[in-house]
Amino acid sequence: MDLQLLWFVLIAVLWTGYLVLEGFDFGVGMLLPVLGRNDKERRVVINTIGPVWDGNEVWLLTAGGATFAAFPEWYATMFSGFYVPLFLILIALILRGMAFEYRGKISDPTWQRRCDQGIIIGSWIPGLLWGVAFANLVRGVALDADHEFVGGFWSLLSPFALLGGVVTLLLFLTHGAVFLALKTDGEIRTRARAIAARLSVASVLAAGTWAVWAQVSYSVAWTWLAVLVAAGALVGVVVANARAQEGRAFLWSAVAIVAAVVLIFGSMYPDVMPALDPENSLTIRNSSSTEYTLTLMSWVAVILTPLVLLYQGWTYWVFRKRITVDHIPDPIGLPSLSFTRDSRRTPGAPPSA
Repeated sequence: MDLQLLWFVLIAVLWTGYLVLEGFDFGVGMLLPVLGRNDKERRVVINTIGPVWDGNEVWLLTAGGATFAAFPEWYATMFSGFYVPLFLILIALILRGMAFEYRGKISDPTWQRRCDQGIIIGSWIPGLLWGVAFANLVRGVALDADHEFVGGFWSLLSPFALLGGVVTLLLFLTHGAVFLALKTDGEIRTRARAIAARLSVASVLAAGTWAVWAQVSYSVAWTWLAVLVAAGALVGVVVANARAQEGRAFLWSAVAIVAAVVLIFGSMYPDVMPALDPENSLTIRNSSSTEYTLTLMSWVAVILTPLVLLYQGWTYWVFRKRITVDHIPDPIGLPSLSFTRDSRRTPGAPPSA
């Protein structure tokens, strides 16, 4: 395997890790208002991903950095052409991260509600837009002879791309629901299994429609295997969830996402950014870095990747136990700003405006 093909595969692996791990984070965030009916239940939902969500985002940073180093022209064209959706994703991830970090700092219902809204919005936007972006990479975009994007933002919102966004939403929602059923106990576990049952059926229908559309219109023969694996995995989620086998259901939902990534990158190859006019497509050959750069990157990956995997695996092992509302202590955050301000006023004086 030559280095250009190797790094194309490695970037696909990095995106697989991100979408599998951050996928259930997004699902948990989107399900927060559905499964968290009071503050303690919402804290249970948040705490299932509290120790791992920021580590899961490292996969995105690594995938972006690897793309920049291995295929700089792909990186430049994609980030300029997809500027608006990627900017919206960035803002959503920042909002979501701030909400996670600061929710418990102030003990005030209004503050907590606003942070919850930040988590919810910051999960829905990437869940939708990642699917739109990847669907456009499968379908192809408007590139000129200089490999520059010449389409507008609205050209990215084709029916095929929008259905791709719906598919990632449903896959992440299902993935998050089975993860919550795996990581919680009591009423939240029961409700998570119930909603996973409905979402998994919807995922089968939406993902099946999009995958067949992609396969017939834009893919190659061998990626039918990925379509069949994804379909079988989603059916496995339905069956395992009905039997209360949360671990198997989570494994099957992860396999479905892996198969979806294989379908996406398999459909793109040998292009990294297909163009509507095939003559203008960016390929792994005309967009890659030098042989020296790819060789150096390969040695760095060989040395550092096992360390990262070991550390992240250890994190999941440490926080492997189920969580219930009985594990959630009373809030220990600071009082609200309005309470602090009013407590300092002169006794008997009216509250400040």
